[in-house]
Amino acid sequence: MAHRRPNRATLACAALATASLVLAACSAGETSSGQPGTPGATAASGGTLTVGLVAEPASLDFTTSDGAAIPQALLTNVYEGLVKQDEEGQIVPGLARSWTVSDDRLTYTFELVPDATFTNGDTFDASDAVFSINRVKSDWTTSLAKAMDVVAEAKALSPTQLQVTLSHPSNDWLFRMTTRIGAMFSESGVDQLATTTVGTGPYTLEAWNRGDSLTLKRNPNYWGQAPFFDQVRLAYFRDPTALNNALLTGTINVVSTVQAPETLAQFENNPKYRIVEGTTNGEVVLSMNNARAPFDKVQVRQAARAAIDHQALLDTCWAGRGTLIGSMVPPTDPWYEDLTGVAPHDLDKAKSMLAEAGTPNPAVRLRLPSLPYATACGQVVKSQLEQAGFRVTIDSLEFPAAWLTNVFQGGDYEMSMVAHVEPRDLPAVFGNPDYYIHYENPELATLLKAADEGDEAAQIENMKKAARLISEDAASDWLFLMPNLMVSDVDISGLPKNAITESFDLTTLRRS
Repeated sequence: MAHRRPNRATLACAALATASLVLAACSAGETSSGQPGTPGATAASGGTLTVGLVAEPASLDFTTSDGAAIPQALLTNVYEGLVKQDEEGQIVPGLARSWTVSDDRLTYTFELVPDATFTNGDTFDASDAVFSINRVKSDWTTSLAKAMDVVAEAKALSPTQLQVTLSHPSNDWLFRMTTRIGAMFSESGVDQLATTTVGTGPYTLEAWNRGDSLTLKRNPNYWGQAPFFDQVRLAYFRDPTALNNALLTGTINVVSTVQAPETLAQFENNPKYRIVEGTTNGEVVLSMNNARAPFDKVQVRQAARAAIDHQALLDTCWAGRGTLIGSMVPPTDPWYEDLTGVAPHDLDKAKSMLAEAGTPNPAVRLRLPSLPYATACGQVVKSQLEQAGFRVTIDSLEFPAAWLTNVFQGGDYEMSMVAHVEPRDLPAVFGNPDYYIHYENPELATLLKAADEGDEAAQIENMKKAARLISEDAASDWLFLMPNLMVSDVDISGLPKNAITESFDLTTLRRS
């Protein structure tokens, strides 16, 4: 017998009906370096917003291409899911206005919005949801698609009612539906996903100028509340100084992520700018290829962790901004605990472990993506590892294409460094031996299964055990958790304090 989910979904629907409540919630948590004009004054909607970002998509198809830049730009804005996350990480309605879950936790019944359409003119209904869910299992080639394997059947009960049956209870599945794998597609709109988008979202793709920008325009036929801006241009900058200068000169309106935290001072105490500082779920991982020498030996991996002085690294390369975490769980997740004490900095211990492993001076390549945090922190990592006896060669790879091809897909590396920004990604990164880190541990698989299939208490308990296990086994090293540092023109509001989803939600932004 079905029972209705807790009233959070219903309440969220009611809140969406009241624009003032939505805008107040979206602006909470921002800190301004100046006064944004007359209190309560608002500007008429419209105009263009330009947002500065760093990592440009190599393709527009997140069904076949990994990397965070594609869903960052397109998810929520162009493509929508049945459900989505709010800023606190709670699951709220999207194209599904409500849902029920059966007592055995196997059957989900979704009530869909009745009036959504795709940008090619097709009406969105339950058959599109069935197509989209099944296509993840049959056609998607990204590593994240495995999360849909738990679905035994998806069927349309009516144009506005969808039923999904799982093969076993899963705490994780509905949450994953808030990510890119939950995006809804039209069956007639998936032939050219690498260059063309067909979604139900508030924006449509107007232009993609490779190497420079993506331009989105407001969808005139959007089924929900129209976004504030007529047009949003996403401009990409490889150089952090150029990114900051673009804001200072008025070329852009928002710096989505400050890429050189020490430069934040130029915006502080300046009434022209608004600064937002919070957290993310972007774990900066010093990844070690567990399938390749010397990191196929646990002592060598543990030695690398002991060699890193994490606080000194954070202070040196990221101006002390960020959070030390000690494993693959950010503080915004329910099963977080501080595990920085598992592998304290100890050079003597690092040298001893290398000697015990029979590799006192192992040679490794540190293959870095061409991203500001990797470039800055890579040199510090190299220096600290060399103090313990490692012989480190830095190899810079263009990101995303070269890094994805050589490291992520090809596994041709010993060490690398990248921020994993996908939410709740411990199972995907360390629970899959085919993932680029190639970590395999039957005990971890048992813990992840128990966490997914048990009740809420069991999920928290087993996920904590899983996080501790990969930390003690030095499956990788976790350098720090990226801060959310954003700067905008002072009249721009709606920027999230905490960036904990895959998408950069442009619908919350407005100009006062």
